[in-house]
Amino acid sequence: MTGCKSHEGDSAQIGQDTIPVRLVPLQKQAARPVIKATGSFTTDNETVLGFKNVGIIQRIDVQVGDKIHKGQVLAKVESTEIRAQTQEARSGLQKAQRDYDRAKRLYRDSVATLEQMQNAKTALTVAQQQLNAAQYNRGAANLRAPINGVVLAKLANVGQVVGAGTPVLQINGTGANAWKLKVGVNDRQWAQLQIGDTAQVHADALGDTIYKAAVTKKSKGMDPQSGTFQIWLGLTGTPKNKLAAGVFGKAKIFPRSSDKVWQIPYDAFIQGDGMTGYVFVTKDKKTAKKIKVKVQSLTSKSIVISKGLEDATYLIVSGSPYLSEGKPIKIENK
Repeated sequence: MTGCKSHEGDSAQIGQDTIPVRLVPLQKQAARPVIKATGSFTTDNETVLGFKNVGIIQRIDVQVGDKIHKGQVLAKVESTEIRAQTQEARSGLQKAQRDYDRAKRLYRDSVATLEQMQNAKTALTVAQQQLNAAQYNRGAANLRAPINGVVLAKLANVGQVVGAGTPVLQINGTGANAWKLKVGVNDRQWAQLQIGDTAQVHADALGDTIYKAAVTKKSKGMDPQSGTFQIWLGLTGTPKNKLAAGVFGKAKIFPRSSDKVWQIPYDAFIQGDGMTGYVFVTKDKKTAKKIKVKVQSLTSKSIVISKGLEDATYLIVSGSPYLSEGKPIKIENK
Protein backbone atom coordinates (compact mmCIF):
# COMPACT_ATOMS: atom_id res chain seq x y z
CA MET A 1 0.00 0.00 0.00
CA THR A 2 2.86 2.32 0.80
CA GLY A 3 4.38 1.58 -2.59
CA CYS A 4 1.14 2.30 -4.42
CA LYS A 5 0.67 5.56 -2.60
CA SER A 6 4.21 6.67 -3.42
CA HIS A 7 3.71 5.82 -7.11
CA GLU A 8 0.52 7.86 -7.32
CA GLY A 9 2.26 10.78 -5.70
CA ASP A 10 5.13 10.56 -8.15
CA SER A 11 2.70 10.44 -11.07
CA ALA A 12 0.88 13.51 -9.83
CA GLN A 13 4.20 15.29 -9.38
CA ILE A 14 5.28 14.38 -12.90
CA GLY A 15 1.96 15.63 -14.26
CA GLN A 16 2.51 19.04 -12.65
CA ASP A 17 6.23 19.53 -13.36
CA THR A 18 8.16 20.05 -16.55
CA ILE A 19 9.05 16.68 -18.11
CA PRO A 20 12.73 15.94 -18.83
CA VAL A 21 13.16 14.66 -22.38
CA ARG A 22 15.82 13.92 -24.97
CA LEU A 23 15.60 15.33 -28.48
CA VAL A 24 16.99 14.41 -31.87
CA PRO A 25 16.82 16.69 -34.92
CA LEU A 26 14.52 15.50 -37.69
CA GLN A 27 16.02 15.18 -41.12
CA LYS A 28 14.69 13.41 -44.17
CA GLN A 29 16.83 10.86 -45.93
CA ALA A 30 16.46 8.81 -49.07
CA ALA A 31 14.50 5.62 -48.64
CA ARG A 32 16.75 2.68 -49.42
CA PRO A 33 14.92 -0.55 -48.64
CA VAL A 34 16.82 -3.74 -49.34
CA ILE A 35 15.11 -6.20 -51.69
CA LYS A 36 16.10 -9.81 -51.10
CA ALA A 37 15.63 -12.22 -53.99
CA THR A 38 16.76 -15.62 -55.21
CA GLY A 39 17.26 -17.02 -58.67
CA SER A 40 19.60 -18.91 -60.97
CA PHE A 41 22.60 -17.96 -63.08
CA THR A 42 22.26 -17.54 -66.82
CA THR A 43 23.64 -15.37 -69.60
CA ASP A 44 22.16 -12.69 -71.84
CA ASN A 45 22.96 -14.66 -74.98
CA GLU A 46 21.17 -17.87 -74.03
CA THR A 47 19.45 -19.10 -77.18
CA VAL A 48 17.71 -22.06 -78.82
CA LEU A 49 19.10 -23.38 -82.12
CA GLY A 50 17.20 -25.10 -84.89
CA PHE A 51 17.63 -26.02 -88.55
CA LYS A 52 16.48 -23.71 -91.31
CA ASN A 53 15.33 -26.63 -93.45
CA VAL A 54 12.76 -29.35 -92.99
CA GLY A 55 14.39 -32.78 -92.75
CA ILE A 56 15.52 -35.76 -90.71
CA ILE A 57 18.27 -35.23 -88.13
CA GLN A 58 21.27 -37.24 -89.32
CA ARG A 59 23.54 -36.65 -86.33
CA ILE A 60 24.04 -34.55 -83.19
CA ASP A 61 27.71 -34.16 -82.28
CA VAL A 62 27.41 -32.63 -78.77
CA GLN A 63 25.93 -33.55 -75.42
CA VAL A 64 24.53 -31.50 -72.55
CA GLY A 65 27.36 -29.74 -70.72
CA ASP A 66 29.81 -29.77 -73.64
CA LYS A 67 31.77 -26.61 -74.31
CA ILE A 68 31.40 -25.31 -77.85
CA HIS A 69 33.20 -22.70 -79.94
CA LYS A 70 31.89 -20.30 -82.53
CA GLY A 71 31.46 -21.93 -85.94
CA GLN A 72 31.59 -25.51 -84.64
CA VAL A 73 29.19 -27.97 -86.34
CA LEU A 74 26.79 -29.16 -83.65
CA ALA A 75 24.32 -31.22 -85.66
CA LYS A 76 23.41 -32.11 -89.24
CA VAL A 77 20.13 -32.74 -91.04
CA GLU A 78 19.80 -35.27 -93.91
CA SER A 79 20.87 -33.39 -97.06
CA THR A 80 19.93 -35.74 -99.92
CA GLU A 81 16.92 -33.65 -100.90
CA ILE A 82 18.90 -30.44 -100.48
CA ARG A 83 21.70 -31.75 -102.70
CA ALA A 84 19.14 -32.64 -105.36
CA GLN A 85 17.68 -29.14 -105.22
CA THR A 86 21.15 -27.66 -105.55
CA GLN A 87 21.96 -29.80 -108.60
CA GLU A 88 18.64 -28.88 -110.18
CA ALA A 89 19.36 -25.17 -109.65
CA ARG A 90 22.87 -25.58 -111.11
CA SER A 91 21.47 -27.29 -114.22
CA GLY A 92 18.90 -24.54 -114.57
CA LEU A 93 21.66 -21.95 -114.44
CA GLN A 94 23.64 -23.74 -117.14
CA LYS A 95 20.58 -23.84 -119.43
CA ALA A 96 19.84 -20.15 -118.77
CA GLN A 97 23.46 -19.30 -119.63
CA ARG A 98 23.22 -21.21 -122.95
CA ASP A 99 19.91 -19.50 -123.78
CA TYR A 100 21.37 -16.10 -123.09
CA ASP A 101 24.49 -16.74 -125.13
CA ARG A 102 22.35 -17.90 -128.09
CA ALA A 103 19.99 -14.94 -127.80
CA LYS A 104 22.94 -12.57 -127.74
CA ARG A 105 24.41 -14.07 -130.94
CA LEU A 106 21.05 -14.00 -132.69
CA TYR A 107 20.57 -10.38 -131.68
CA ARG A 108 23.95 -9.47 -133.18
CA ASP A 109 22.87 -11.19 -136.41
CA SER A 110 19.56 -9.29 -136.31
CA VAL A 111 17.64 -12.56 -136.01
CA ALA A 112 16.44 -12.07 -132.41
CA THR A 113 14.92 -8.89 -131.04
CA LEU A 114 16.32 -6.78 -128.19
CA GLU A 115 13.42 -7.86 -126.02
CA GLN A 116 14.23 -11.56 -126.56
CA MET A 117 17.85 -10.98 -125.53
CA GLN A 118 16.76 -9.00 -122.44
CA ASN A 119 14.33 -11.76 -121.44
CA ALA A 120 17.13 -14.31 -121.70
CA LYS A 121 19.33 -12.10 -119.53
CA THR A 122 16.59 -11.86 -116.88
CA ALA A 123 16.14 -15.65 -116.91
CA LEU A 124 19.89 -16.05 -116.39
CA THR A 125 19.81 -13.70 -113.37
CA VAL A 126 16.85 -15.58 -111.83
CA ALA A 127 18.62 -18.93 -112.31
CA GLN A 128 21.75 -17.59 -110.61
CA GLN A 129 19.74 -16.46 -107.58
CA GLN A 130 17.99 -19.83 -107.38
CA LEU A 131 21.37 -21.55 -107.27
CA ASN A 132 22.56 -19.15 -104.56
CA ALA A 133 19.49 -19.97 -102.44
CA ALA A 134 19.97 -23.72 -102.94
CA GLN A 135 23.64 -23.49 -101.94
CA TYR A 136 22.73 -21.49 -98.86
CA ASN A 137 20.16 -24.11 -97.84
CA ARG A 138 22.76 -26.82 -98.36
CA GLY A 139 25.12 -24.99 -96.01
CA ALA A 140 22.28 -24.58 -93.50
CA ALA A 141 22.01 -28.37 -93.27
CA ASN A 142 24.82 -28.04 -90.71
CA LEU A 143 23.79 -26.51 -87.39
CA ARG A 144 26.70 -24.33 -86.25
CA ALA A 145 27.41 -22.60 -82.94
CA PRO A 146 26.92 -18.82 -83.25
CA ILE A 147 29.00 -18.09 -80.11
CA ASN A 148 31.43 -19.69 -77.67
CA GLY A 149 29.47 -21.31 -74.90
CA VAL A 150 28.01 -24.42 -73.33
CA VAL A 151 25.23 -26.79 -74.38
CA LEU A 152 22.38 -26.45 -71.87
CA ALA A 153 19.83 -28.88 -73.30
CA LYS A 154 19.28 -31.30 -76.19
CA LEU A 155 15.72 -30.89 -77.43
CA ALA A 156 15.64 -33.39 -80.32
CA ASN A 157 17.21 -36.73 -81.24
CA VAL A 158 18.82 -38.40 -84.23
CA GLY A 159 16.24 -39.71 -86.71
CA GLN A 160 13.62 -37.19 -85.68
CA VAL A 161 11.84 -35.26 -88.43
CA VAL A 162 12.05 -31.54 -87.70
CA GLY A 163 10.50 -28.54 -89.32
CA ALA A 164 12.17 -25.24 -90.06
CA GLY A 165 13.03 -23.59 -86.74
CA THR A 166 12.18 -26.59 -84.56
CA PRO A 167 14.33 -26.32 -81.37
CA VAL A 168 17.17 -28.83 -81.41
CA LEU A 169 19.77 -27.49 -78.94
CA GLN A 170 19.76 -24.83 -76.23
CA ILE A 171 23.07 -23.06 -75.60
CA ASN A 172 24.42 -20.03 -73.78
CA GLY A 173 27.50 -17.88 -74.09
CA THR A 174 30.31 -17.90 -71.54
CA GLY A 175 32.36 -14.87 -72.46
CA ALA A 176 34.03 -12.56 -69.96
CA ASN A 177 31.56 -11.23 -67.39
CA ALA A 178 28.70 -12.92 -69.28
CA TRP A 179 27.10 -14.51 -66.22
CA LYS A 180 24.02 -12.91 -64.73
CA LEU A 181 21.76 -13.85 -61.86
CA LYS A 182 18.12 -13.90 -62.95
CA VAL A 183 15.81 -13.35 -59.96
CA GLY A 184 12.06 -12.98 -59.51
CA VAL A 185 10.44 -10.07 -57.67
CA ASN A 186 6.87 -8.92 -57.08
CA ASP A 187 5.23 -6.05 -58.95
CA ARG A 188 5.92 -3.47 -56.23
CA GLN A 189 9.61 -4.36 -56.06
CA TRP A 190 9.82 -4.39 -59.86
CA ALA A 191 8.49 -0.82 -59.96
CA GLN A 192 11.08 0.31 -57.37
CA LEU A 193 14.06 -1.03 -59.29
CA GLN A 194 15.92 0.85 -62.01
CA ILE A 195 18.66 -0.13 -64.44
CA GLY A 196 21.96 0.44 -62.65
CA ASP A 197 20.74 -0.21 -59.09
CA THR A 198 23.49 -1.92 -57.11
CA ALA A 199 23.30 -5.38 -55.58
CA GLN A 200 25.28 -8.01 -53.71
CA VAL A 201 25.26 -11.63 -54.92
CA HIS A 202 26.20 -14.80 -53.10
CA ALA A 203 26.17 -18.43 -54.22
CA ASP A 204 27.39 -21.63 -52.60
CA ALA A 205 29.28 -22.40 -55.81
CA LEU A 206 31.29 -19.20 -55.32
CA GLY A 207 32.25 -19.91 -51.73
CA ASP A 208 32.00 -17.24 -49.04
CA THR A 209 32.79 -14.36 -51.39
CA ILE A 210 30.06 -11.77 -51.95
CA TYR A 211 30.21 -10.25 -55.45
CA LYS A 212 29.12 -6.79 -56.51
CA ALA A 213 26.41 -6.63 -59.14
CA ALA A 214 24.00 -4.23 -60.80
CA VAL A 215 20.58 -4.40 -62.43
CA THR A 216 21.18 -4.73 -66.17
CA LYS A 217 17.71 -5.63 -67.45
CA LYS A 218 14.06 -5.74 -66.34
CA SER A 219 11.36 -7.91 -67.84
CA LYS A 220 8.46 -6.17 -69.58
CA GLY A 221 5.88 -8.63 -68.37
CA MET A 222 5.16 -11.24 -65.73
CA ASP A 223 6.59 -14.73 -66.05
CA PRO A 224 3.47 -16.95 -66.31
CA GLN A 225 5.26 -19.95 -64.81
CA SER A 226 6.52 -18.31 -61.61
CA GLY A 227 4.07 -15.41 -61.33
CA THR A 228 6.97 -12.98 -60.77
CA PHE A 229 8.74 -10.26 -62.72
CA GLN A 230 12.28 -11.06 -63.84
CA ILE A 231 15.33 -8.94 -62.97
CA TRP A 232 18.82 -9.62 -64.37
CA LEU A 233 21.84 -8.79 -62.19
CA GLY A 234 25.20 -8.49 -63.95
CA LEU A 235 28.14 -9.63 -61.81
CA THR A 236 31.52 -7.93 -61.65
CA GLY A 237 34.63 -10.13 -61.78
CA THR A 238 32.94 -13.53 -61.75
CA PRO A 239 35.57 -16.30 -61.35
CA LYS A 240 35.97 -18.59 -64.34
CA ASN A 241 34.84 -22.22 -64.32
CA LYS A 242 32.83 -21.83 -61.12
CA LEU A 243 29.39 -21.19 -62.58
CA ALA A 244 26.97 -23.07 -64.79
CA ALA A 245 23.52 -22.26 -66.05
CA GLY A 246 20.97 -23.02 -63.35
CA VAL A 247 23.29 -22.60 -60.34
CA PHE A 248 21.27 -21.16 -57.43
CA GLY A 249 22.15 -17.71 -56.09
CA LYS A 250 20.93 -15.13 -53.59
CA ALA A 251 20.90 -11.37 -53.98
CA LYS A 252 20.39 -8.20 -51.97
CA ILE A 253 19.32 -5.34 -54.25
CA PHE A 254 19.53 -1.70 -53.19
CA PRO A 255 17.03 0.36 -55.20
CA ARG A 256 17.55 4.05 -55.66
CA SER A 257 14.57 6.09 -54.54
CA SER A 258 13.60 9.72 -54.93
CA ASP A 259 11.27 9.45 -51.93
CA LYS A 260 12.49 11.01 -48.70
CA VAL A 261 11.57 9.47 -45.35
CA TRP A 262 12.34 9.78 -41.64
CA GLN A 263 13.78 6.98 -39.55
CA ILE A 264 12.89 7.22 -35.87
CA PRO A 265 13.70 4.96 -32.88
CA TYR A 266 11.02 2.65 -31.51
CA ASP A 267 11.06 4.49 -28.14
CA ALA A 268 9.65 7.61 -29.78
CA PHE A 269 6.62 5.82 -31.29
CA ILE A 270 3.39 5.54 -29.26
CA GLN A 271 -0.17 4.33 -29.82
CA GLY A 272 0.58 2.39 -32.98
CA ASP A 273 -2.43 1.13 -34.96
CA GLY A 274 -1.61 -0.72 -38.15
CA MET A 275 0.41 1.61 -40.36
CA THR A 276 -0.24 4.75 -38.29
CA GLY A 277 0.77 5.98 -34.85
CA TYR A 278 1.76 9.04 -32.84
CA VAL A 279 4.96 10.76 -31.78
CA PHE A 280 5.80 13.87 -29.74
CA VAL A 281 7.79 16.65 -31.37
CA THR A 282 8.81 20.19 -30.51
CA LYS A 283 9.87 23.31 -32.37
CA ASP A 284 10.76 25.64 -29.50
CA LYS A 285 12.30 23.00 -27.20
CA LYS A 286 9.84 24.15 -24.50
CA THR A 287 6.51 22.46 -25.22
CA ALA A 288 5.55 19.05 -26.59
CA LYS A 289 3.24 18.54 -29.56
CA LYS A 290 1.55 15.25 -30.38
CA ILE A 291 1.20 14.45 -34.08
CA LYS A 292 -0.03 11.53 -36.15
CA VAL A 293 2.42 9.83 -38.53
CA LYS A 294 2.21 7.23 -41.28
CA VAL A 295 4.50 4.20 -41.13
CA GLN A 296 6.12 3.02 -44.36
CA SER A 297 8.12 0.06 -43.05
CA LEU A 298 9.97 -1.37 -40.08
CA THR A 299 13.64 -2.22 -39.71
CA SER A 300 15.50 -4.00 -36.93
CA LYS A 301 16.53 -0.70 -35.36
CA SER A 302 14.04 1.93 -36.47
CA ILE A 303 10.62 2.80 -37.86
CA VAL A 304 10.45 4.38 -41.31
CA ILE A 305 7.96 7.25 -41.40
CA SER A 306 6.69 8.49 -44.77
CA LYS A 307 4.27 11.23 -43.72
CA GLY A 308 3.43 13.48 -40.76
CA LEU A 309 6.76 15.02 -39.77
CA GLU A 310 6.94 17.69 -42.49
CA ASP A 311 6.54 20.64 -40.07
CA ALA A 312 8.43 19.16 -37.12
CA THR A 313 11.93 20.22 -36.09
CA TYR A 314 12.88 17.97 -33.17
CA LEU A 315 11.65 14.52 -32.19
CA ILE A 316 11.20 13.63 -28.51
CA VAL A 317 12.77 10.22 -27.97
CA SER A 318 12.37 9.80 -24.19
CA GLY A 319 9.71 10.75 -21.65
CA SER A 320 6.84 10.15 -24.12
CA PRO A 321 4.66 8.14 -21.63
CA TYR A 322 4.46 11.20 -19.37
CA LEU A 323 3.77 13.74 -22.08
CA SER A 324 0.56 15.26 -23.38
CA GLU A 325 -0.29 17.95 -25.91
CA GLY A 326 1.27 21.28 -24.88
CA LYS A 327 3.12 19.81 -21.91
CA PRO A 328 6.22 21.82 -20.80
CA ILE A 329 9.52 20.01 -21.34
CA LYS A 330 13.14 20.46 -20.41
CA ILE A 331 16.10 19.07 -22.31
CA GLU A 332 18.30 16.45 -20.68
CA ASN A 333 22.05 16.77 -21.17
CA LYS A 334 22.50 13.10 -22.03
